[in-house]
Amino acid sequence: MTENTGARYGGAPASRGRTTVADVVVEKIAGMAARDVRGVHALGSGFARSMGTMRERMPGAGSGKSATRGVSVEVGEKQAAIDLEIVVDYGVSITDVAGEVRENVISAVERMAGREVVEVNIVVSDVKLPDEEDEGEERQRIQ
Repeated sequence: MTENTGARYGGAPASRGRTTVADVVVEKIAGMAARDVRGVHALGSGFARSMGTMRERMPGAGSGKSATRGVSVEVGEKQAAIDLEIVVDYGVSITDVAGEVRENVISAVERMAGREVVEVNIVVSDVKLPDEEDEGEERQRIQ
């Protein structure tokens, strides 16, 4: 009995061709993975969130929050480096949240995109206080 290794047809099917993963794909995966961590209030600086809120209100500009806000990546053929800017909730341990974000992002990107994550740099740009309004919330004039 002979084993069919695919050599007759040019190798195993998984090795026939090339898969390219766009930077935006890794950005979205990393952004979603970071948002899943308890204690992360938002991604991006206050300015980026404000501009995103304005952009979301414009007709025809797309719907929902941008999954890539606060995320930048460099993606190679085998590796990826990720930079995140996050806002944490008041009262949580920033170092614990950053560690969980790093673990979650690395796990998600390596599993979904098949790229070794060589680093995840995190900048905590703000702390969301309990009595602060979100950037996108509008205060009612009449109560």
